[in-house]
Amino acid sequence: MSTTPTVLLVHGAFADAGSWSGVIAELQNHGIPVVAPANPLRGLASDAAYIASVASQIEGPVVLVGHSYGGALITVAGTTENVVGLVYVAAYVLEEGESLGELQGRFPLSPLVSNLKEWTYPVEGAEPAVEVSIKAEAFPEIFAADVPAPVTKVLAAAQRPLAASAFEETAAAAAWRTKPSWALVATADQAINPEVERFGAKRAGATVVEVEGASHAVAVSQPKAVADLIRDAVRATA
Repeated sequence: MSTTPTVLLVHGAFADAGSWSGVIAELQNHGIPVVAPANPLRGLASDAAYIASVASQIEGPVVLVGHSYGGALITVAGTTENVVGLVYVAAYVLEEGESLGELQGRFPLSPLVSNLKEWTYPVEGAEPAVEVSIKAEAFPEIFAADVPAPVTKVLAAAQRPLAASAFEETAAAAAWRTKPSWALVATADQAINPEVERFGAKRAGATVVEVEGASHAVAVSQPKAVADLIRDAVRATA
């Protein structure tokens, strides 16, 4: 059996698994097995449990990769036994007991916060819950400023909302305390303050790469840079 870890890519809010397409192609070209499931985006605990379930059903070692909110999920799901490494891509790196809102609140807010649109969705046996997406007119500048305009229009139309409650849920674990980690900081990120990315990565003791001028959608705009960091993690944990 191959000892090459399988890379499990976890997309964040306002995106879908297709946002990893360029990264997947790069990894597959180097013979690295990849899985990119759909992230439910319904809450930190339930989403992390889903990702942990996917990881545990993969034979052999797994490197978890999280973009944006997906970083919070791999922080919790990474405690799964066969997970051997964590890669954060323009992501939140939470401490145990910390929420997205708490981590963000330590730094100046990004333009994302004032450009969210609220929707509701049905919850069985309860009142409708709130979810948020990025206002279409603000999406290009905030999420994907370095992506061609025609592509950005598609990304904006296809974005998947995040349950608003996810910002207040706290992480049940911090897998980076026992697993090696890597992090990519997108220096021109307008969705997450790059200082939030740097702080979390440093606290986790991650190996950090900064991509100058990269937007939050760095996996779309610079898939090779993202894939190269993931390959470093795969090589180190194989």
